[in-house]
Amino acid sequence: MEKKYIPNLWVCILMDLLGCASYTVPVLGEASDIIWAPISAFIFYRMFGGTLGTFGSVFNFLEELLPGTDFIPTFTLSWILKRIWASRRAMSI
Repeated sequence: MEKKYIPNLWVCILMDLLGCASYTVPVLGEASDIIWAPISAFIFYRMFGGTLGTFGSVFNFLEELLPGTDFIPTFTLSWILKRIWASRRAMSI
């Protein structure tokens, strides 16, 4: 049985905190999201891959670009989904 890669939870939490960091600098913070959004989406895709990585990276990109949505912990929620799917696969085998 091939073990699927699951990203580290602490890395996911760190990525979510970096995404929220723009709230610390009003006005300038939202402008920095223009730079951070594609970087974050690329990292998301590389971390999760597959269908979750594709869908999640698009969602993450939009979440970082849209004002007021940086609080959504996209990386951490995706980590939880990936763990649930992995445990369900393991139980069905």
